[in-house]
Amino acid sequence: MKKTFMISALMLLCAGFSAVAGCRCDGDWKEKMMSEKVAFLTVEMDITPEEAQVFWPVYNKVNGERDAAMHEVFSAFKALEDALEAGKPEKEISELLDKYLKAQEKQREIDRKVTQQYKAVLPVEKVAKLYVGEEKFRRQHIRKLHGKPGEKK
Repeated sequence: MKKTFMISALMLLCAGFSAVAGCRCDGDWKEKMMSEKVAFLTVEMDITPEEAQVFWPVYNKVNGERDAAMHEVFSAFKALEDALEAGKPEKEISELLDKYLKAQEKQREIDRKVTQQYKAVLPVEKVAKLYVGEEKFRRQHIRKLHGKPGEKK
């Protein structure tokens, strides 16, 4: 019963966020995606309302830092890929490779730091469910992009 109530409440919350996002800007897919992700993760983690009050502010605070690190990895990868395709000199490719590896290292360090912050406000099992849930959510949206919404692997 509690889970049914939680799912219903989250669906209403998600619908409300989607309606607000739709009113402000039809192209604001990131806000819509984030509200879907929050609803999905809340269910996946089986987070209580009390835990949610403490956890989501921490998650939102560090999410920007995680996004920036991921963007840095993608940018470094793209620069490396472009240099390889353009036949750039070995020295330049070496520098770009180092930059890419440093960006990945920075992202891993941020993830370690963030995980400790999550563990400070949630039981470790729910933190683990967060990471599994994020990956499930990512895969679900990749399947949607490829036109396979019901397929599971």
